[in-house]
Amino acid sequence: MPRLFPRLGRVSKAPRAAPRLTPGPALSKIGYLLEVEVFRDLAPAEMGNIEQLTQMSTCHRGQVVYLPDETGEVLYLIKQGRIQIYRLSPEGRKLVLMTLDKGAFFGEMALVGQGMYGTYAEAVDDCVLCRITPQALERVLLAYPKVGVRFLRVLGRRLAETEDRLEELAFKSVPARLAGLLLSLSDPASHQVAGLTHQDLAEMVGTYRETATQVLDAFKGQGLIAIERKKIAILDAPGLERIASARG
Repeated sequence: MPRLFPRLGRVSKAPRAAPRLTPGPALSKIGYLLEVEVFRDLAPAEMGNIEQLTQMSTCHRGQVVYLPDETGEVLYLIKQGRIQIYRLSPEGRKLVLMTLDKGAFFGEMALVGQGMYGTYAEAVDDCVLCRITPQALERVLLAYPKVGVRFLRVLGRRLAETEDRLEELAFKSVPARLAGLLLSLSDPASHQVAGLTHQDLAEMVGTYRETATQVLDAFKGQGLIAIERKKIAILDAPGLERIASARG
C-alpha cells in the first residue's frame, strides 16, 4: 500500500512518512463506483463483480498518495474530493499537470504495466478513494472490454492535454499561459475564477508566485480583470483571448 506524506512546500527534499491510507466505509461502494467515468452504465451484476475486487480508503487534504519512483502497485478511483497530479523541478518549483475530480482515476501506470509512478499525487481535499490492483484490473478488463475501451479513451484525452501543456510551456509566455488559464477556469455564468490563490495559479502555468502576481497586476491595470481575495473577475474576455493566442 503506498505511503502518505505531509503537504509539500517549494522544496524538492522528500517529505517524511505519514500515516497510511485509512480504510473507508464499505457502504455504498457500488454507488461510488457507478460515478466513476469508466464504470458508468454497467449492469448491477457487473458492478457487483467489480466491487468485490476493490478496496475503499480515505486520505486527508494535503496528504501525498504516492511519490515519483514508487512502485505503481494500484490504480486509484476518486469517489470524493480532488487529487492534484504534479512534478517538482530540481529547484523545488511545482508544476501542476492536472487536477482530477470525483469520478476520475489516477495512477494509471498500474493499467499500462509501467513499474514506477512518475509524478506526485496529492489530495486537494479530504478524499475517498477506491484502490484496485493490476491483477484485479486485468480481470475486469478481460471480463468487460467496454471498460477497457473507456480507459483508453480517457488516457488518449489526457495524452493530448499533456501535449498541449508542453506546447504552451515551450512556445508561450507566462502572460499568454496565465490568460488562457483564467479563461479556461472562469465560470460561464459569473465570469469569475474562485477559490485559487496566486500560488495555485503560478503552479498551474509553471512559474513562480511573484511572476504570476506581477502578470495579474498588469492584467488588472489594463482593465482585463478585477482581483479580490481568492476571486478573479473576467472583465475583458476578448482581450485575454488575444493575449492567450500570442506566442513567444
